[in-house]
Amino acid sequence: MPEGAADPGGERKPAGPSVAMRARAVRLLILDVDGVLTDGRLYYGPDGSEYKAFHAQDGSAMKMLMQAGVPIAIITGRRSEAVTRRAQELGVRWLYDGVADKAQALARLVAESGVEALHMAHVGDDIADLALFDRVGLSFSVPDGHPLVTAAAHCVTERAGGAGAVQEVCNLILHAQGKWKAALEASL
Repeated sequence: MPEGAADPGGERKPAGPSVAMRARAVRLLILDVDGVLTDGRLYYGPDGSEYKAFHAQDGSAMKMLMQAGVPIAIITGRRSEAVTRRAQELGVRWLYDGVADKAQALARLVAESGVEALHMAHVGDDIADLALFDRVGLSFSVPDGHPLVTAAAHCVTERAGGAGAVQEVCNLILHAQGKWKAALEASL
C-alpha cells in the first residue's frame, strides 16, 4: 500500500521518507479542480451559471510555492469561468480545462513546460486522475477521494479538497525542498 494511503480499515498512514524524497524532486505541481481545489460539489444558479468555492489558504500556499520556483498547472475535466478566473488571479501558468484525456494533457504540459513528468506531482481525487498517477513522480489524493485513487496515491492529505488539502501539499513540497522558511518570509 502506498505511503499516506488509507488502508482498507480506514487508518491513514502518514507520509514517510520516500514521499519527502519524491517531493524534493518536484519541479511542477499539477492540480485537479473539483474535489481538490473545491469540495467537489457543483452549484448551479437558476440562470444556469456555475459557482465554485475555493479555499483562500490554498491560494496563498499556491502563490508561495510558485514564488519559490515551483510552477503550478491545472488539469481538469470540466470547463468553468470560475476556474479560469481563479487560475488567472493566482498566476497559474498552465490551465487545461474541458480535458477528456488527462494523459494527453500531461504530454502537452511536458512539452510546453520542459519539465519531465517524473519531476511533477499531481493532486487528484477521481478515476480520471489515475492516468497521471503512474506517470508523475509523486501523487496525492484527498481523504474523500475515490477508493482506487486513495489506494494508488503516494500520499493522502489529512485535509479534504476545498478545505486546505492543496495548502498541505504545497507546504510539504516547500519543507522537503528546504524552501519553507524563505517562502514564508517572502510572503510576510
